[in-house]
Amino acid sequence: MAQVKVDFDTLQKLSIASRTKYGMGGAVQHGASTLPMELFDKFPQTGTTEIHLATEFQNIVYEHPDFPAPLKTEIYAWLKKECANEAKAGESDAQFYYKTRKKALGPFKDRLWGLPDAIRDSLTNALAEKVDQLFKKLNIGGTGPKIKPFVKLSETPVPQPGSAAAAAAEHFEGDD
Repeated sequence: MAQVKVDFDTLQKLSIASRTKYGMGGAVQHGASTLPMELFDKFPQTGTTEIHLATEFQNIVYEHPDFPAPLKTEIYAWLKKECANEAKAGESDAQFYYKTRKKALGPFKDRLWGLPDAIRDSLTNALAEKVDQLFKKLNIGGTGPKIKPFVKLSETPVPQPGSAAAAAAEHFEGDD
């Protein structure tokens, strides 16, 4: 996998222009999942308003040592069948799975949510650790009270397995 290179000077110029000329928040950085953690403190300095990291969170789950190997094998077999038309000539299986495995999250949602508590807890803890690191690097910890006046929350019940709901409530209890 190639490392993403970020031109922080250009990012800052785009953020300034988006705010001053267009009344928008700032630039958005796509493809940041392969960036080293030591670069993330530069984003607040440039006025970047969004950093897209879905692939990084997906990697944490799929590559975690506690993720069940038989389930991963089943997911990859499903991808090979259902997404075969997306394979590129000369592409390795690893490259194919890396770019398509996000498509398995929906069809395998029940299986993923139904993982044993110990495995889900392990995956959740790994994700929470990454989020904590990012919050520190991006200097956004404790910002809840600053945004509360501008964000209206609404209750949207989403059925979850009981243990997942309890784990989420325990992890985020008291966070702003």
